[in-house]
Amino acid sequence: MRLVVDTNRIIAALVKDSISRKIMLSDKIDFLTIEITKQEIEEHRQELLYKTRLTGEQLNLVLSLLFSRILVASDIVVKSKMDEAKRIMDTIDPDDTPFVALAMAVENDGIWSDDKHFKQQNKIRIWETQDLLTLIRKS
Repeated sequence: MRLVVDTNRIIAALVKDSISRKIMLSDKIDFLTIEITKQEIEEHRQELLYKTRLTGEQLNLVLSLLFSRILVASDIVVKSKMDEAKRIMDTIDPDDTPFVALAMAVENDGIWSDDKHFKQQNKIRIWETQDLLTLIRKS
């Protein structure tokens, strides 16, 4: 299975050893995300250090572990479907548009997100955390 993962799921996996982290580290699923994800995480670095109670070095190690499981797609790939994704998502949540564009640009099985905005479109299948937990437990 191959899924686009939104930034919030990566942050959830980073913040604590949780279901999200278990899913992210599962060998049953390959993950993809957009280039801006790393930048968004970096912008929240101080908040993440506070929430996780990790040192900077420990945070870097967990991030490195998580991103070893995530293919970061080039902006060029995302751009190829951005106009179509804008027609779908810009009136719902423009911040989610690049994830939809990536999902439309590459072969995948949908987007992993618990963000309800994604459910307001019907072009891309949305997988919630509970769906994936059930899936990896069955495997």
